[in-house]
Amino acid sequence: MDGYPGVTGGDSTQQQERHYYLLSELQTLVKDLPSSFQQRLSYNTLSDLALALIDGTVYEIVQGLLDIQHLTEKNLYNQRQKLHCEHQALKQDLARKHKDALQSCKSHNLVLLKANHQAELEALEVRVREEQKMMDKKIVAEMDQKVIDQQNTLEKAGVPGFYVTTNPQELTMQMNLLELILKLQQKESQSGLL
Repeated sequence: MDGYPGVTGGDSTQQQERHYYLLSELQTLVKDLPSSFQQRLSYNTLSDLALALIDGTVYEIVQGLLDIQHLTEKNLYNQRQKLHCEHQALKQDLARKHKDALQSCKSHNLVLLKANHQAELEALEVRVREEQKMMDKKIVAEMDQKVIDQQNTLEKAGVPGFYVTTNPQELTMQMNLLELILKLQQKESQSGLL
């Protein structure tokens, strides 16, 4: 079993053994999935997945996609945090401006000043909500695009079950397939096969 990673086409017996091993491991791992997904993963699908995993390339692709996803998520989180901090600073500046104005205000202008302050505060709140909403939409769009990129990459790599879709059931199935791949990769690296 030491020779499995990077098995070349020259040794078909070794390839068959590796395929059988991967298929057996996948069949074991599938038992941890919800039964509705177990039923959708036929022997042929698992066999095709095992074939795709033989040389270890798919593991590397999945790890690369995972790294890119984590970097993207971190970047988007940082952008949202930056926007939040900018909004907090705007609110603090406005509160300071209002406090200063109140201290220098003549009593006969107080009602008008408070009304202006309220209007400014409400306008700022509307601006903050709109900017947060736009940021959240941007984040969702970027993550949706990341999913499409991942589906495309895995489909081109010949990983069964992967194609571009927005169907929630199919997305869940693809997530389960990724979970199987990651668990198998982890198991193989722990046992020294990778």
